[in-house]
Amino acid sequence: MTYSARQLELADAGLALTARSGLAAVTFRTVAAESGWSVGAVQKAFATKDALLSAMFARLRERDQPLPEAPPGQPTVTEWLTELFVLMMPLDPERRTAYVLGAAFGERVPFDDAIAAAVRASDAEIEARIAALIGLAKSTGEAGSGVDPVSIAAAYLALATGCATRLLATHEPEDVVRERATAWISALLR
Repeated sequence: MTYSARQLELADAGLALTARSGLAAVTFRTVAAESGWSVGAVQKAFATKDALLSAMFARLRERDQPLPEAPPGQPTVTEWLTELFVLMMPLDPERRTAYVLGAAFGERVPFDDAIAAAVRASDAEIEARIAALIGLAKSTGEAGSGVDPVSIAAAYLALATGCATRLLATHEPEDVVRERATAWISALLR
């Protein structure tokens, strides 16, 4: 769907609210206050709160996700996957905000078929790319010959999600996270 400039501005205001206070804080009134528009302007831009949430989710998906600087699989698959893992962790304000926003919409998955479909598609794309890297690691001997790339890619994402959620409460330093991630990924590839 194509959104107007005003709808995008309001969606961004909704995302800012969500990052600070959670998705429950998003109402037409709070988005109006955050954006400087009237409640009527928000209601005119979005017929329902679900329409506003859909626009917010679309804006969130447009944001660039951090990727390691090296080409995929270099210098090794383990090192590249470790770097990606660390970049996905909420270890600084920007990454924390990105994770909090993703988690907020993750809570909507059971109740919103459009968001659930988008999350499934995104996860499938990420898993396919990681599985391809794990396949590369198998071909070079970096991963064990019995490793199933698809299963390991799913495990990698589940581990990253769980670790990121835990880090919201524990605030561990990046070097500790990197050391653990290297050990976990090495174990997955065996």
